[in-house]
Amino acid sequence: MSKSSQTWTFAVAISAARQLLALHPEAGGLGLAPGAHASFELDIMSEVPGYVGAETFAAVDPRNNRKLAADITKLSKRPERYRYVFFMSPLFPGNQRRTQFERDGVEVWSIDF
Repeated sequence: MSKSSQTWTFAVAISAARQLLALHPEAGGLGLAPGAHASFELDIMSEVPGYVGAETFAAVDPRNNRKLAADITKLSKRPERYRYVFFMSPLFPGNQRRTQFERDGVEVWSIDF
């Protein structure tokens, strides 16, 4: 992963964590470990086990390389009560739920800084 790509990956994870803390203050805090060298099973996991889990990424188009579909599939198999994919893309500006991409109980959100 390039340094620029890694920077955007962390930026998306931090913005997503901010949104998740607003949605789930009862999560007991969040652990963040975005990217390929993560120490967690997901990019974001709640301190309360099995409560919140999320994957995050930045892309020009979230459908490129089937990244969005792959993250939804991964999360659909997870036990967390609340499961999310957050992405940053110039095609989908704003912090907004994107129901057109949702399936299998996984919420999808676009995120800004």
